[in-house]
Amino acid sequence: PYAADLDLFGPGSAFELLCTARTSSGRHTLASWLCTPAKAHEIRARQQAIDELCLRLDLREELAIDGDDVEAGIITPEALTTWGGVPIQLSGWWLPGLAALLSAISMLTLFAWAATTVGPVPFLLAFLVQSIFIAALRPRVQKITAHIDRPGRELTLLSKILTCLEHESFSCPWLIDLQTAINTHGLPPSRQIARLNRLITLLESGRNQLFIPIAALLLWTPQIAFAIERWRAVSGQAVARWLGAIGAFEALQALSGYAYENPTDPFPEIVDPQANEKKAACFAGKGLGHPLMSERECVRNDVCLGEQLQVLIVSGSNMSGKSTLLRTVGVNAVLALAGAPVRARQLRLSPLTFGATLRVQDSLHAGTSHFYAEITRVRQLMDLAEGPLPLLFLLDEIFHGTNSHDRQIGAAAVVRGLLARGAIGLVTTHDLALVRIAEELAPRATNVCFEDQLVDGQLVFDYRMRSGVVQKSNALALMQSVGLEVS
Repeated sequence: PYAADLDLFGPGSAFELLCTARTSSGRHTLASWLCTPAKAHEIRARQQAIDELCLRLDLREELAIDGDDVEAGIITPEALTTWGGVPIQLSGWWLPGLAALLSAISMLTLFAWAATTVGPVPFLLAFLVQSIFIAALRPRVQKITAHIDRPGRELTLLSKILTCLEHESFSCPWLIDLQTAINTHGLPPSRQIARLNRLITLLESGRNQLFIPIAALLLWTPQIAFAIERWRAVSGQAVARWLGAIGAFEALQALSGYAYENPTDPFPEIVDPQANEKKAACFAGKGLGHPLMSERECVRNDVCLGEQLQVLIVSGSNMSGKSTLLRTVGVNAVLALAGAPVRARQLRLSPLTFGATLRVQDSLHAGTSHFYAEITRVRQLMDLAEGPLPLLFLLDEIFHGTNSHDRQIGAAAVVRGLLARGAIGLVTTHDLALVRIAEELAPRATNVCFEDQLVDGQLVFDYRMRSGVVQKSNALALMQSVGLEVS
């Protein structure tokens, strides 16, 4: 209930700014980190890993080069995971042994026919038994060998990234755990994937026209199928772990690249609530700016919310910066709880969950008005506020789809309900009647505002947040600035 409101995804989004991942696993992992606030210990672990990876430019360049091939070649990672986890088709130690025995008998009887006076009958009988054995196994063998090329090719591409992860030396516990997680029975994935590639190469050689008669006698294809199934029995379940490790590694690399490119952006301090303060919320930011804005254009403001002051009622004229402030607070909170650096001079916050109403839209298809969509979202935020984590809410022009009387009563009730549940947040409004909410809820609420100045007939905004209530409106001036005749 905040991704669209905070422009986390899509063109010109926070995700587009951050993401350098080449695999869908990496992109999905980074997206999930932005959509799901992590726990305090996990945030600190990510911060430590990002800090260690930040200056490893050679590693990021190597991953970028190898990642081009991976991005072009890995089409369906979900299918790769499924292939690794499919139940074994040919199990049992006796099948390869029986196949080897039948093959040996066929070769011996063929040699006896050619070198002695035994005749063809023993060989024909042996070959008949071998053919019956092959026919019985053919459906399962074909199921194993028919589509082995794609998993082999995709695993080979993934091994480029896995090899980077294998060969690096880390001191961060989480990165060391990632290295450990990709090993199976003590073997690194590069060696396991190389073994699978050798089996695929051997399978391909059995299709050589000159080798086909010998391959038939040796039961070449079934034996390779047995070996592939043994490989899957040992390493198949590890494919999902490899993809998960690659996803986490690429997400960390993306955030470390952002940290390197923005050296003045600090890691936030994560506050652990006391045992008797499970719902205690804290967001104390100094010099907050929006990471999607250039340093030259970015105007920074301080926002401090917690146990004493839980909500800011933000009034201001059009285009003065109210909604940008909400997005600034929200995006920095999302980055902080994903483990990334933040665009601030300093940020201190507790683990939070988020909710916003900046991008609520009506729907002709669903038959819902803007007002109904908004109250549905607000109901969702109320439910989130009941959860184990305190809620950071960002309400933009709350209930502006209804009349002033109902808006004032409804907004006051919603804010009181959220504060009673331990939530903190910001509420923007053009309706100056709503600023009375702060007076009713003081000292847990206060009024802040943004203003503009008319300079030489032009509206000028400084985007500075001030205490108090805005005293004027610029709506008529903006209408006239675009050529509307108003009086």
